[in-house]
Amino acid sequence: MPRPFLPTPPTPSASRRSEAKAATREKILAAARDLFLKEGFEAISMRRIAHAIRYTPAAIYGHFKDKTELLITLGDQDFEFFRSKFHAIQAITDPVDRLRAAGHAYIDFALEHPRHYQLMFMTKWPIIDPAQSSLEHGNADEDSYAFLDSVVIDCIKAGRFSAKYRDHRMVTQACWGVVHGVVALYITHGDDPWCEFTRPRDTALLLLDASIDGMLPPPLAPRPAPTRRRKAARKP
Repeated sequence: MPRPFLPTPPTPSASRRSEAKAATREKILAAARDLFLKEGFEAISMRRIAHAIRYTPAAIYGHFKDKTELLITLGDQDFEFFRSKFHAIQAITDPVDRLRAAGHAYIDFALEHPRHYQLMFMTKWPIIDPAQSSLEHGNADEDSYAFLDSVVIDCIKAGRFSAKYRDHRMVTQACWGVVHGVVALYITHGDDPWCEFTRPRDTALLLLDASIDGMLPPPLAPRPAPTRRRKAARKP
């Protein structure tokens, strides 16, 4: 009887090389993130990234073929992490409650991970073919925009929004803009001494609730209680 094939375990030296390669890759990504945020994607070259971490350009090219691949790798990591924040929300039955919870998760992510958020949503990206990403475009389980759009569609299908809010693409982008506007303001100007900024999360949630509540149909007015007609008194 032939013996089952068992893979050969890596040698200690091979493990060290693999760990060193992974560490170098992360160092390159960290330097690229910092430079993309400070100077913009277009202004940065692979040579500039190599110089920042005292590597040769050839060493950088051994891990990434160009700066676009670097940016895509950073984006895939960040968006996968971002999308993981919505996993528990999927179990919420009511679509409006699900939409509100998604807004909460978005706000928390932005305020807890501002550098990631800045690269994802506040940095000008080149036009990138979705096929270059490791995340599946349009798959709500991987694509955070597709997830938000699916929640909005569920709200519309359930008749939870007023008639004027039936264009799911417009509503999805409006919901995104509402939370993005507040968190972006605080990330860029939250320490401005000219403004007495309030707590950013509370302000963002205030606007989120106002926006969602504003799309809901007005509650039905209670029907007035029926009045009994008095019988006319008979004249003697």
